[in-house]
Amino acid sequence: MLMTTSTENSLNHIPEADQASLFRLMTWLSPAFPVGSFSYSSGIEWAVEAGDIIDTATLQDWLSAMLVDGPGFCDGVFLSHAHRAAQAGDVTTLQHIVELAAAFAPSRERHLETTAQGRAFVEIARAAWNCDALGLLAACGGPIAYPVAVGVLAAGHRISLALTLHAFLHAMTSNWISAGVRLIPLGQTDSQRVLAGLESMILVTADKALDATLDDLGSATFRADLASMHHETQYTRLFRS
Repeated sequence: MLMTTSTENSLNHIPEADQASLFRLMTWLSPAFPVGSFSYSSGIEWAVEAGDIIDTATLQDWLSAMLVDGPGFCDGVFLSHAHRAAQAGDVTTLQHIVELAAAFAPSRERHLETTAQGRAFVEIARAAWNCDALGLLAACGGPIAYPVAVGVLAAGHRISLALTLHAFLHAMTSNWISAGVRLIPLGQTDSQRVLAGLESMILVTADKALDATLDDLGSATFRADLASMHHETQYTRLFRS
């Protein structure tokens, strides 16, 4: 019997740079990366209490809107432009993006959510994944929004923008779903059904954000914005936003 050995599934067939990019993105955007993402719900906690989200269907509808027409798209735009500015070494443009991203949060808690995670992300990156691009952020000063921090670090490690953006939006969506699973509550299989159902929306949002200018920034998810504001005075809370 003739035996043949195939190495087509070996990592050796993946370019070394792509192997490093994949490893770093999986590490930085993993739930285990200590930025505290598990403690934020982006207003989903209030939406559950108000009865807007009650099952898998309503959770998926809510998150689809947040992705395409709300914070998902906006964060994608900030990440994209921060990545490009860092790649070009353009401190002036990056500072403008830093200031705009921090100011763009629609509520106090949403501002806390993005800047606290951004600060933690940068601190850990400097300790374990330092690069020259992080020095550009230090020169900007002020609070750093989470997507800006991710975009700059990825650019500093020469990870492609498209790959970074898709991974970031997937991680953001997964965190939203995790909050919904704990709050509604849902089973783990249901959570995977929601994530599978949102795959096309993640792709649409990424493509939309890649092509967008800063002038295209805007949100039409008013109910989600109101949810993040109402959460500030919610009587019983599990999450910080």
